[in-house]
Amino acid sequence: MCVMKNKLSDKWLERLEILDIAFQPILHMHNGKIFAVEALLRNTKEAGFDSIFSVFDEAYEENMLYAFDIRLRKKAIKKFTTIAGYENLKLFYNLDNRLLHMPDFSDGNTSKILQKYNVPKDSICFEISERHEISKECNIEEIISHYQNDDFCIAIDDFGVGYSGYKLLYDSTPNIIKIDRFFLQDIQLHNKKKIMVKSIVNLAIQLGIKVVAEGVETEEEFLICKDIGCNFVQGYLIQKATKNVEKLQTSYSNIVTLIEKNRRKKSQSSIIQDNALTIKPLTLSTPMSEVIEYFNTNKDIENIPILDKYNQPIGILQEKQIKNYIYSPYGRSLLLKKQNNKSKLKDLLTPCPHTDIHSGITNIIELFSNTPDSVGVIVTKENVYYGFLTSRAIIEIMHDKNILFAREQNPLTKLPGNVVIEEYINSVISNSANYILCYFDLDNFKAFNDVYGFRNGDRVIQLFADIMKKNLEHDFLKAHIGGDDFFCAVEVDDSSNQDIKLIYIYNIISKFTHDVKEFYSQEDKINGYISSKDRDGNQKKFQLLTVSASIIIIRESCRYKSLNTIHSIFSLQKKVAKQESKHASISSLL
Repeated sequence: MCVMKNKLSDKWLERLEILDIAFQPILHMHNGKIFAVEALLRNTKEAGFDSIFSVFDEAYEENMLYAFDIRLRKKAIKKFTTIAGYENLKLFYNLDNRLLHMPDFSDGNTSKILQKYNVPKDSICFEISERHEISKECNIEEIISHYQNDDFCIAIDDFGVGYSGYKLLYDSTPNIIKIDRFFLQDIQLHNKKKIMVKSIVNLAIQLGIKVVAEGVETEEEFLICKDIGCNFVQGYLIQKATKNVEKLQTSYSNIVTLIEKNRRKKSQSSIIQDNALTIKPLTLSTPMSEVIEYFNTNKDIENIPILDKYNQPIGILQEKQIKNYIYSPYGRSLLLKKQNNKSKLKDLLTPCPHTDIHSGITNIIELFSNTPDSVGVIVTKENVYYGFLTSRAIIEIMHDKNILFAREQNPLTKLPGNVVIEEYINSVISNSANYILCYFDLDNFKAFNDVYGFRNGDRVIQLFADIMKKNLEHDFLKAHIGGDDFFCAVEVDDSSNQDIKLIYIYNIISKFTHDVKEFYSQEDKINGYISSKDRDGNQKKFQLLTVSASIIIIRESCRYKSLNTIHSIFSLQKKVAKQESKHASISSLL
């Protein structure tokens, strides 16, 4: 039985009976499946309060805040276990910053509740906001540190409108940030908001922090947040908070449909379609008088695609090639001579690369880059003329492509990050095939950083990235989660192929453990340890750097696989791997 020491008055116990918990779903942005639910307080007016905030303010003023919150947590967690499939979900629970300053505050109560309802610790994510920061009633970093030290997942709520802002990311590095609704409302109409959200997401990706787009209400807001790179989404577009857990769904069809529609819309061919100008072409047999009239009528067009009789492109006619003729009386009459019409147009053509609309953006960029003085690329569809991509349009596509690549790439290691990892794992979940997934975690990295400095710490991270790049075959996904955490994965055919791939992973561990010793002084190498302070400020001996690997083998016959299950196994195995002599822990999903 879970016994709490914290006493709650009868008045507050009665209020707690009236209060209820509603859950609002948080979805994976790229597949519309439920990732988590946020617990939200309801029936506050029935319990005699003006608002949700007034509940906690009154509890704080009466020194009942912690006792009340502990029982509210219990109520939320108990109801959470009634959700179908809750084992694969996270529960987001909002913490009041002032809890630590209550006279009855004590450690370990959340763990007792979780044990009672058989809910693993990594199923809980504590949401913390800066609501009381301005009054200095509580230091937000203090409460974050307290629960992080207890290995709880931490989310910063209302990110972007608080007072600490980016300083929180620097000092605390939460697991998740939730971008405030202010920045997302009508984001499609406000370029400044889009720029700011891109900045937040890009920074979070580089730090290995997941991002929730909170308060999304329209399809336009959803699609922009998805394109920018947010990991999760929450808001009325998906579902309002509900007290009826049966209304929660494992997948939201309206979001799935929207994602699929957007995928088709944003395919490479449609990006080309969106940027190609539908310039009316001319044929080689077009009289020169019509050519001159064309340029005079369409003064914004500088290049005209020229086609043969089969509507296939043979080049372009540039205005600059004939403007001397057009604006010269003698040149104009020379061009208009019938006997010169065909031969003159052919002689004035400029070669222009052309490609099919389905050939891909990379091909178009290569064509453009490899053609000296190119003014664009002619696009065909099913071998006939479709449109014209100007050099300006191609440069903008290249720019967007570079930004996308940079956003999904860790700036230190140049390896792809969490967006790519999450997409890969979701493909593993949806496909029937055998896979090996591996989570690498550098051991004793903080102690090394403290003694040898951040610059050498970065060099160690680069070393591990280089070892992965050079020693894992090309079919491995090699990625950088953030900080000293890395990820690799590969599809395997059979047991023998699987064993070979596992050897590669074990070789990574061995190679890094050997090579990283060169970063230590001769004295530390001889000793086999360094001295540094632990998280509690106590001087301690730390072994030299190694790397631990948490490995999951997923069989094609496995039915019960989810992102949350995979993350939970990784989390459990990481601790086991650090204790193993080979620094690896391995399990299978059958």
